[in-house]
Amino acid sequence: MKKIALLGSTGSIGQQTLEIIEQNPDLFAVEVLTANNNVDLLVEQARKFLPNVVIISNENRYESVREALAQLPIKVYAGCDAISQVVEMGTIDTVVTAMVGYSGLLPTLRAVKAGKQIALANKETLVVAGDLITRLAIQNRVEILPIDSEHSAIFQCLVGEAEEAVEKIILTCSGGPFHGQSAEELAKVTVKQALKHPNWEMGAKITIDSATLMNKGFEVIEAKWLFGVKPEQIEVVVHKQSIIHSMVQFCDGSIKAQLGLPDMRIPIQFALGYPIRIKNSLPRFNFGDCSTFTFSAPDTKNFRNLALSYEALYKGGNLACVLNASNEITVKAFLNEKISFTDIAKINELVMERIPFVKHPELGDYMETDKTARIYAEEMILNGGK
Repeated sequence: MKKIALLGSTGSIGQQTLEIIEQNPDLFAVEVLTANNNVDLLVEQARKFLPNVVIISNENRYESVREALAQLPIKVYAGCDAISQVVEMGTIDTVVTAMVGYSGLLPTLRAVKAGKQIALANKETLVVAGDLITRLAIQNRVEILPIDSEHSAIFQCLVGEAEEAVEKIILTCSGGPFHGQSAEELAKVTVKQALKHPNWEMGAKITIDSATLMNKGFEVIEAKWLFGVKPEQIEVVVHKQSIIHSMVQFCDGSIKAQLGLPDMRIPIQFALGYPIRIKNSLPRFNFGDCSTFTFSAPDTKNFRNLALSYEALYKGGNLACVLNASNEITVKAFLNEKISFTDIAKINELVMERIPFVKHPELGDYMETDKTARIYAEEMILNGGK
């Protein structure tokens, strides 16, 4: 039985992870649950799964959680430092990183150093500090199993294949709700429209990132670190049906693809159970329901975030860290209706141009870069994107 520390249990990925754990009580047990602010759901989850430890990131909500769980044999802590420390517990086998954004970096770093298996849903960890995380994973012999549907698909296609046989990785992309729209149309996009993804049910931040293609750009960066390929070996194609989750092309011209319905429970279950495939009763894809698969090139002119991600990947250093920090600020500003949809990429690009470049960053450089980039992005939002 694997004992799981679930970081970000109240989000979309966290809730689906608990659903899988509940359906497989002979395989998995919950050791740790953490959340940022959602006290009610965290308490409900804790009462149901009875973990050893519960942590609420927002220290102002600590008393609410502690009082609600006072009659149960559950240790309750608060704060970001507590999350980073708890992943080192000897009773933990696998750490599922489902926290949103930069906040997942330090806990993942500590978990890798502690030799824990990582089931990675927090792509920003590798976007921000991929070089550092992968080096530490090698040193500590830690397995990083991707939960993203695209990277899970690639992982599955690569099982049993020689590394030198890989010619390129092909990441599929739904194109989001605004595929094919002009710059003028995109400038008028509302928050309500952007939160309606055509195929996937996700949290607000990742849904906006999917609409701007930033999510796909981050996946490009993540793929480089997960699979050890060069930037020029990573291609993005728009596949609106979201049935083919990604592909790998090999040196003999063969292409492997992983297909399935757009349901995050499938890649989550694969990561938790690997190397064993676990049976489930989830809906199956029927080829009769989808007679056409379409593919096209992404529009990097009107969806600049994808182009910026490739730029950050080619240049390296701390540039992807800059991009992630700025994007977290600009997406939040868009959700609060302070900037337009197209301002997200515009401000991200300006911040990338202004933050000092560090060719070989270490943890302290990443932390300083993240802080400075956020300040610049906030200032530009206040100054109308200038």
